[in-house]
Amino acid sequence: MSGNDLTADFTTPEPPIFSALVTPHRSLNRTGFLIVMAAVSVVSFVAGSVFLLMGAWPVFGFFGLDVLLVYWAFRANYRAAAAFEEVTVTASELRVRKVSHLGRTSEWSFNPLWVRLERDCHEEFGLQALFLVFRGQRLPIASVLSPQERESFAAALAAAIGEAKRGPTRTVLG
Repeated sequence: MSGNDLTADFTTPEPPIFSALVTPHRSLNRTGFLIVMAAVSVVSFVAGSVFLLMGAWPVFGFFGLDVLLVYWAFRANYRAAAAFEEVTVTASELRVRKVSHLGRTSEWSFNPLWVRLERDCHEEFGLQALFLVFRGQRLPIASVLSPQERESFAAALAAAIGEAKRGPTRTVLG
């Protein structure tokens, strides 16, 4: 092996200390959506038919419009579920990437030594908001999580930031 065969790879990314993908929770799956829409349709059809038999035929159309509005609201809700946040902590960087439901991306990169995790807690309702504070600016994160999930996320993120602030550790083999 000659000296020219030895090359250093400096492009290898740092291993993450912490990595999380935060997505909005949707409790109604596709089957549940179909059941709800079928139930709303049946109830609207039956109620509309009653008004139709009573001679109030325009009301029948309004019941159909209600079904369309409920469908539209569910579809808008499912589109909003496409949004997500990625939070990654390495020894030298804390990166936050937010992608909206429309695909718009915003990214922030911080030095973990200078980032502080700020919590907005309520006595009765728990952790209401979580912020990364850097040079006086506050970046809200994990806003789509429930207070209990946000608390767990905050604990894991705080531990990762603490580990990044301690710096790399060396293991001496003896």
